[in-house]
Amino acid sequence: MVSGPDAVAGRWDVFCRVVDNFGDAGVSWRLARGLALEHGKRVRLWLDDPATLARLRPEVDPASSSQAVDGVEIRKWSAGLPDVAVDGIADVVVETFGCDTPGPYVEAMAARSPRPRWVNLEYLSAEDWVEGCHALPSPHPRFAPLTRHFFFPGFTSRTGGLIREAGLLHRRDAFQRDPQIEARFWVETAGCIPPPGSLKVSLFGYESAPFAALLECMAASSTPIWAALPAGPASNAAEAWARSRGAAGTGALTLLPVPFLPQDRYDELLWTCDVNIVRGEDSFVRAQWASRPFVWQPYPTADGAHWVKLGAFLGRYTGGMDRRCAGAVTGLWEAWNRGEGLDSVWQGFAAALPGLRSSARQWCDRLAAQPGLVDQLVDFADHVIA
Repeated sequence: MVSGPDAVAGRWDVFCRVVDNFGDAGVSWRLARGLALEHGKRVRLWLDDPATLARLRPEVDPASSSQAVDGVEIRKWSAGLPDVAVDGIADVVVETFGCDTPGPYVEAMAARSPRPRWVNLEYLSAEDWVEGCHALPSPHPRFAPLTRHFFFPGFTSRTGGLIREAGLLHRRDAFQRDPQIEARFWVETAGCIPPPGSLKVSLFGYESAPFAALLECMAASSTPIWAALPAGPASNAAEAWARSRGAAGTGALTLLPVPFLPQDRYDELLWTCDVNIVRGEDSFVRAQWASRPFVWQPYPTADGAHWVKLGAFLGRYTGGMDRRCAGAVTGLWEAWNRGEGLDSVWQGFAAALPGLRSSARQWCDRLAAQPGLVDQLVDFADHVIA
């Protein structure tokens, strides 16, 4: 979908500070790329840490202060953010995840005529209050004519939806239908092909995740399991766990270390695995688009707010499942985030996988029936914000 010729918001500035590992940069990049490639917007992505984005998009030069990738102008956002003349202020300004637009830029926004549309793209949550706060205005306390609107991603029609590129699900389906494409992926990334009948699991989590306990459960499985381990906390933990097992070996589990994958290749890993263990926000959403059973670790916080997020999503995600499947998902997700009790719930989750596969597809189809976040945001900025 490309905005029509009457759309007034042709220039967009997206601001992002990297706080939570790769998720902030990953989501901001997907947003900026969608605006440019699918809607014909002229987009500048102001990013304080291009090196993080370069891990996800190898085309990005982490040392460059200004570069163009996929139709997006990527600018280094530093303490010395260059002055932007009034006529250089964008038609739409998006600050991601409460990062706050720089003060001098805001002053220039107030002086611009017509004034820019200003959006704060919030973190993703399934909590009920999100629906009531989505699209609410907030006048600036110093520059009264400026009004910032809050835009909440979400899982219902009363939110801004989820980022989904045009054609994503068609590409997924083509990949999953063709065994040769899947085999080529495994050879290129892991150097081998998991044998038929094995359970393929991708493992991605924060350092606090109980990797060793889960690997023990998998090693004791009656079904061969092949675990794909992108470079990082999971692969480091698996290497230490395998050393600790010594002569006992890894049982039914085969460990497959893989490189840290660019975004599009990581999607393919999710598409080919039977179970995906993910974290944060970006991989959490991509696991849902993969339409495969998954386990989520929200970013752990000292105040326990991640448990509220986890519970809210579980309530929505398991709402249409039968009791057995819902119990299997809830039990494993809670144990994974607590860091204990995995041995008592992993087998139940594995036994419920046939039903969980059907539920994952139904959940994905339900989400796909709603417009994607980029489409909704463009419509909001072009036609809703006065």
